[in-house]
Amino acid sequence: MLQPRLNIKLTQRQALTPSLVQMVSVLALNKLELKDMINGELVENPVLEELDESVETMDELAGREGDRERSAEDVAGTDAAAKDPFDEVDFGSYFQDYLDPGYRTTSNYEELDRPSFEQFLSQPSTLSDHLLWQLGSISLPSDVRKVAEAIVGNLNEDGYLIATDAELAEAAFLDTALVGERAQSLARARAVIAELDPVGVGARDLRECLLRQVDALRTEIEENGGDGAETLELARQIVDRHLSLLQKKDMRELVRLCRSTAEEVQAAVEAIRRLDPRPGQRYNAISTRLIEPDVAFVKRGDEYVVVMNEEDLPTLRLNAGYRKMLREKGLERDVREYVKERYKSAIQLLRNIEQRKNTILRTCEAIVQRQQDFLEKGVEGLRPMMIKEVAEEIGVHPSTVSRAVANKYVHTAQGVYELRFFFSEGVNGPEGGDVPLLLLKRRVKKLIEEEDPGKPWTDDYLAAELQRQGIKVTRRTVAKYREDMHIPSTHQRRQR
Repeated sequence: MLQPRLNIKLTQRQALTPSLVQMVSVLALNKLELKDMINGELVENPVLEELDESVETMDELAGREGDRERSAEDVAGTDAAAKDPFDEVDFGSYFQDYLDPGYRTTSNYEELDRPSFEQFLSQPSTLSDHLLWQLGSISLPSDVRKVAEAIVGNLNEDGYLIATDAELAEAAFLDTALVGERAQSLARARAVIAELDPVGVGARDLRECLLRQVDALRTEIEENGGDGAETLELARQIVDRHLSLLQKKDMRELVRLCRSTAEEVQAAVEAIRRLDPRPGQRYNAISTRLIEPDVAFVKRGDEYVVVMNEEDLPTLRLNAGYRKMLREKGLERDVREYVKERYKSAIQLLRNIEQRKNTILRTCEAIVQRQQDFLEKGVEGLRPMMIKEVAEEIGVHPSTVSRAVANKYVHTAQGVYELRFFFSEGVNGPEGGDVPLLLLKRRVKKLIEEEDPGKPWTDDYLAAELQRQGIKVTRRTVAKYREDMHIPSTHQRRQR
């Protein structure tokens, strides 16, 4: 005879929190965007506050040391017997950094000689610009590169690929008779695009776009040791097999088919909602934007150092009044839980801002190490540099480096440059391997500018002249770079 029983089962389940998504998005922000985001958080989170150093009183100064000595029990409350998991977090160490006199890592940017224009207008990069720049920093076979460029040219405003494989092959001038090689080139080019930022661009449909983003988040978790792998695995299953049910918001059927609890499915659905179904829109702005250097490369003694520009960024700290509220007896449970959650959110934001800074600093230090000649001599000293090699050096995924330099500018003795300017592929060949494509194009353009208008040089002559300068390049390559710069052919340049 069957009788009802109550079984208690203890399980441990990882949950994907918005902190991981926030960490990725914060890294992609430039200084002005970060400032706007911080101001928004200050409005939404009462635990965060901006320090106004001009109104700090002597009582606050005198009480600072006492605040720093208070332990985690003071923050979590006086009821230790309850064993609230919140009490186990060492908030005391965080308060020492973030409570008084306000959280701000040291920066000497304000001591530098400013550029003649601290803030200036810049035409925003389009999605195609952003993707082509990343492709230019990757070494690819010519056929794969042509297909990749054709893919970039056939994306809609949302970032989806709207051309068929046959149309891509035709646009890239692939030999349609070699079916196997053509398919291989197409597959490899699509795989290359899938690795670029923004994640999900180049997908043919919503399902593929979201799957790429889920997989990218799992990579972020593995790199940063965060939680949420199980939630993302369930999210991937929902996107891959049950996207139509998700669009219908049929939670009951999702729970049944996924063979998971309602809470687990809900957590996975929340993770999917934080994905971007239109990744291309981020770079398809049409208005000009105001920009300001995020970092500076400064020479001190015989070395160049990287200095973050944190001027005008709000100095954040945690509000002491809410901490005192948590120590009060008789505080309503809902209020207590809300304040705890706000504290956790505030500290996670401060962590993400600091991680953004560290990633940008490490990336810029790698740039400085490789671009000493540029910093001393200017553009003629620019060296080839790949996103992948910098990512390997600092121990992150290449897409992380792409986000760290995207839409960010650096102030150098040579002027203000976009950080992505320093990344370019080197020309192939034993002697030309140290010449970046940007510099090679400049040399081609200079040679054409010096030619006799009545007897313009052919592409063959230009290739031979570059080879005499130690750059191994073919006539076909010269013709491609000439066309990229919109320079007419020899016949069209001839003046009679």
